[in-house]
Amino acid sequence: MDASASERVYAHVKHRILDRTHPGGQLLTEGEIAEAVGVSRTPVREGLLRLEAEGLVRLLPKRGALVVPVSPAEVEDVLEARELVEVHAAHRAWTGRAELAHRLQPHLLAMERAARAQDPWAFTSADRAFHAEVVRAAGNEVLAALYDSLRDRQTRMGVANLAGSDDRAARALADHRAQREALLGDDEQAWVELVRTHVRTAADRLRTVRP
Repeated sequence: MDASASERVYAHVKHRILDRTHPGGQLLTEGEIAEAVGVSRTPVREGLLRLEAEGLVRLLPKRGALVVPVSPAEVEDVLEARELVEVHAAHRAWTGRAELAHRLQPHLLAMERAARAQDPWAFTSADRAFHAEVVRAAGNEVLAALYDSLRDRQTRMGVANLAGSDDRAARALADHRAQREALLGDDEQAWVELVRTHVRTAADRLRTVRP
């Protein structure tokens, strides 16, 4: 079996699930995927098995793969984990705030470009990178790995949150600008509260959509 073909199938389908081209509840057939990627059905099965192991699809014998919807319980679990990790990381990152502010700037610029282009996928990817940078700045590799494990779920939820709403992107961008600006000051509590408020506001918005 061609491992590269299986990898292409995996990457192709995963990207389209995360950017909601294939929304939760959609049934994907092996034939459609094979035609789209330009491979035989054998690597399609291998790629779908990887996606099933990650909880993104459920294989249905003789029918195909069902894109698993994000459940309300999963949304709540991710939101709780986000707040715990990000607020803790914000405290720990404060001592290196000048360097962190420098590293956040490229992600902020990427968010601005994506907002102008009205590209929810690019915006969400830059947003995730911004937050992951803060978590890495805490200096705890285990915590950073835990946060990275949430990336796919957060991306899928984030794209759903932004879809069809320029206002939400504008508010998120303003929040991130304020956070970076706080790192250039000397008020640690203001910085931490900006992070906490942003996470909670994003959580409230996410509860109104179904990825």
